[in-house]
Amino acid sequence: MTESTSSYCTPEPGPQLEPATEGPFASCVLCQEPTEYPESVKGITLCPVCEWQEAQRNACSG
Repeated sequence: MTESTSSYCTPEPGPQLEPATEGPFASCVLCQEPTEYPESVKGITLCPVCEWQEAQRNACSG
């Protein structure tokens, strides 16, 4: 058996969006705070705080 450096519960990285350098910024879908993404980004946008909390909820706990 070979030893792997990645764990089976480690999620693959999602697509990386380019942060906006100037507004208008998209609103967070959970708390309505401004995010670091432009309004033209499609899909669910989260502010850094909600993004971190979502990652904590989805983290492998075993």
